[in-house]
Amino acid sequence: MTVDILAIAAHRDDVELTCAGTLLKAVDAGYQAGILDLTAGEMGTLGSATLRAEEAARAAQILGVAERRNAQLPDAGLHNTEEARRIVVEHIRHFAPRLVILPFPIGRHPDHRIASELGRDACYLAGLARYAAGGNPHRPHKLMYALSYREDPIKPTFVVDITAQFERKLSAIKCYGSQFDGAKAAGEIFPTGQDLYSLVEIQNTHVGSLIRKRYGEPFFTHETMEVQDVMKLGVQSM
Repeated sequence: MTVDILAIAAHRDDVELTCAGTLLKAVDAGYQAGILDLTAGEMGTLGSATLRAEEAARAAQILGVAERRNAQLPDAGLHNTEEARRIVVEHIRHFAPRLVILPFPIGRHPDHRIASELGRDACYLAGLARYAAGGNPHRPHKLMYALSYREDPIKPTFVVDITAQFERKLSAIKCYGSQFDGAKAAGEIFPTGQDLYSLVEIQNTHVGSLIRKRYGEPFFTHETMEVQDVMKLGVQSM
């Protein structure tokens, strides 16, 4: 299985919350997308790992991803070890993506922070011909980090317009009823008294407004973005 875009996250439901609209947009454009969940979510307060696997499968159908895999690393015990890197390298070589979406490397949940570091390191190691892991060497061309729900003053490198995909994104999130029905917070989403689904819409609406669109998802890249034609730049300045 080779995909164009691969989202790597610590837990089942992280991808849906942070970058599902972008995956949907890629699939709508004819690209192949994949998801790699690093843990099974067995330490979650609500539901169970088995139930979350069923919910993740339903969400993956809505997102139209070509394949969703689970690395079976320990939930709430994720570490960037040699063994963990080898496991993730083998999954990256399996998917052979051009683009990888990772969590932002700062987060209140330790698994989110480690997932970012582990995913980045594995993307590099996957390209080493002599690295002792299964699969053919492959190094992704581009890494980008999902910025959704962050409170620190990090300006997105760019925002993806997900207006046409938002309702399907929300439907994918709602597949995780065991985690989110009646919830007021989750992961990096802090409580405000509103239900979680409303918080997702509010945040995506705010980000969308930054590019003068209804809904958006924010991303960060360490590299300076290239522009070939300044006449095609979007977002009105005045």
